[in-house]
Parts: sequence; C-alpha cells; structure tokens
Amino acid sequence: MASKLWEKNFEVNQDIERFTVGRDREMDLYLAKYDVLGSMAHITMLESIGLMETDELEQLLAELKNIYASCERGEFIIEDGVEDVHSQVELMLTRKLGDIGKKIHSGRSRNDQVLIDLKLFTRAELRKIVDEVKILFDELIAKSNQYKDVLMPGYTHLQIAMPSSFGLWFGAYAESLADDMLFMQAAYRMTNRNPLGSAAGYGSSFPLNRQMTTDLLGFDSMNYNVVYAQMGRGKMERNVAFALASVAGTMAKMAFDACLFNSQNFSFVKLPKECTTGSSIMPHKKNPDVFELIRAKCNKIQGLPQQVMLIMNNLPVGYFRDLQIIKEVFLPAFDELKDCLQMTSYIINKMEVNEHILDNPMYDPIFSVEEVNRLATNGMPFRDAYKTVGLEIEAGTFKANKEIHHTHEGSIGNLCNDRIVEMMEQTISQFHFERVDEAISRLKMKDE
Repeated sequence: MASKLWEKNFEVNQDIERFTVGRDREMDLYLAKYDVLGSMAHITMLESIGLMETDELEQLLAELKNIYASCERGEFIIEDGVEDVHSQVELMLTRKLGDIGKKIHSGRSRNDQVLIDLKLFTRAELRKIVDEVKILFDELIAKSNQYKDVLMPGYTHLQIAMPSSFGLWFGAYAESLADDMLFMQAAYRMTNRNPLGSAAGYGSSFPLNRQMTTDLLGFDSMNYNVVYAQMGRGKMERNVAFALASVAGTMAKMAFDACLFNSQNFSFVKLPKECTTGSSIMPHKKNPDVFELIRAKCNKIQGLPQQVMLIMNNLPVGYFRDLQIIKEVFLPAFDELKDCLQMTSYIINKMEVNEHILDNPMYDPIFSVEEVNRLATNGMPFRDAYKTVGLEIEAGTFKANKEIHHTHEGSIGNLCNDRIVEMMEQTISQFHFERVDEAISRLKMKDE
C-alpha cells in the first residue's frame, strides 16, 4: 500500500480512512491535469530561486508532461491505497525519477495545491460554459429574427393578456443569457487569481516568487493575502455556483414555457420528435421529457449555491476538512449544466413555430388594449376609453383589430436584437481567454 504524504510511524484505521477519504479520489480525477499544470509552474519557480537544479527541473517537466498527456487521453488513474491526486502525481514522479520527485512539494501545502487545482479547473470549465451559452444565445437570436413578425398571446396570471410575438419570446431569453453572462464574468474574474504560495494559509519561509507562478499560469493577479487565499476555498465555489445558477434559472424558465407551449391546449410550438418520448399505454403521447429533465436539472443547479454555503458558511479562518465535501456537489455541476445547454440549443434550433395561433377568435380579447390606446390617441381620455372597450367586451360586441404597430425600443416592432448581441459580445470580449491560452501554451512548451 502506498504511503500518505503526511504519514508518520503509525497506521490509520481502515474504516477511518474510508470515511475521511470519501469520494475524494473520484472527485480528484476532475482535477488531475490541473494539478500537473500547477506543479509545472511551481517547480519552474523553485528552480528560479535555487531550490532545484536546472537538470532536475528539466527531468521533472518532461515527466509531468507525460502525466499531463495521460490525463488528456483519459488514462490517468489514482491507484488503490493512494489518497488523492497530489499523492498519485508525486508517486509517479518518484517511481520514474527517484528522490528528485520528492522535491516538488517544497514551499507548498496540499491546501494551496488543491486551491490551485480548483482555480484552474473552474477557470477552464467556466470558459466551456461561456462557449455553450453563446451557442444557445445565437440560436435564440436567430429564431427571434426569423419569427419576429409572428404574433402570439402574452399572459399575466396565466390569463391571455396582450399581443406578444415569437420575436419577443425567443429574444427575451437571449437577453436573459446576456445578463447571466455578467454573473459569469464576475465569477471568472474572482476565480482567475493565483492562491499558490499561500501554503497552509500562512505563507512560507522559502523566498517564493508568487508573481512568477501567477504569470506562468495566466492568472490576472494573485490572491495577495495568504490567509485570504485560504479563506477563498468555498467562497470561490459559492460565487461560481451563483453564476451557474443564474444561467440555469433562465433555462428552467424557458423549459417550462416550452413544455406548456408544446401541449395540445396551446400548440404554439412543436418540439423535434427525437426530443420526445411515448407512453406505455397511450399511443398518441409525445412527452417533452428532454425539456422536463432540463427543468429539473437546472432547478437542482439553482440549489447549488445554498449547498456550498451551508457547508462553508460557519467555518472560522483556516482550513477544515468540511471543505472536501464541496467538491462532491461542485465539480460535477459543470458537466450537468453543459449537457442542459447543449440539449436546449439543439431543441431551439429544430423547434417549429405555429404561425397562425391568433386565427382562433378565443384570443381576440388580447387586442383590447390596442383599441383602448387607439381611442386615447384619437382624443378620448384613457379611463373613458378603457370603460368603453370593457363594456363592448362584456356585451360581446368587441371587434379585434389585429393590425398593431409597436415601435418603441424592445417592443414587437423594434426588438433591438442588434443591441442585445452587442451587449453579449462586449461581455465575452472582456473575459480575455486568449491571455490564459498563451500562458498555458508557453508553460506546456517549456524546455522543449
């Protein structure tokens, strides 16, 4: 059995070990390649301050690149008896390089090592979420423009209210995603700060060059105060969870709309057949299961900030093992949200719209406000116009004029989709993903 990084001269009770390790080895597989990148930056810095020889650095970097490649291929495993990803990487290095492999831990603790892993992982996953959100955004804008002149009923209290349009409906969710991206950007910027060098939370007596590791890993800046760097464990996950929940909230609401509008009582939209399922006894059924699952999964993600908060909220300063449990709810959430985004983009792309909803006279009353506004425009006081139209509706004599002319910004006739697109593109441009790409590319090419 492999020894622990912290092991002394006594054996740990097997039940205690099982309980304390929990699902950590499974969760650490999410972090493996980021653990390698963090180690590459750390040892490059150690060599620069004289804690490692140049030839030792070259050997370690070469072997770390091999391990990174195995992570990329999905071949990296944490062996039985090995506690976590940090232990596995160090074990692999010492097997290949002997005592040189034991040098990589100088000047750091598993505390700042897992912090850097989580930061690098989260930063990369947020970028993937941003990419998927943009794909869905583009689909929504395209559908909004395609159906900008197709009217549909708008609702308040689930009662028919006023004329809306598919241009407005699709565009509303596009603009919602543009706002969600502001949360995402804030979460990304808070994530993109380097905790490496904070060690166990109180720094190190080694003359570490924290700016160097910050630059090597493409961070915008570092978490300067070493105590605060450790306090960021849990706080980062909570803030990011709020950003994920914001996107999930937009999609859960849209999924509910789509399920409702797909039902026979509405028949506003038709979902692609491959995204529906049948019934075991009712041959006519085409259930919107995909959107129902999207709704449920997105509602689950909206609970993530509270889960993280309740785990870390009452902890004082310093590291506590409670924080390990956050990984179990936080790390898998990215894949779940990406799945939901991809499914939603697919369905929106193939969704068919009913272009003749308002041919049904049951929707005629939604044009009552239009008539009130016409009378008021022609000089009748608004309250008198409201009463006049109301009495016509009660008497059954109201005749709907379906020629409407909405011209103000953001209305049926003036969607402002170009401005919504501009908002989204401006926000995405401010992430500056290219800076990270350049830094990581340089780090992986080092000494080649």
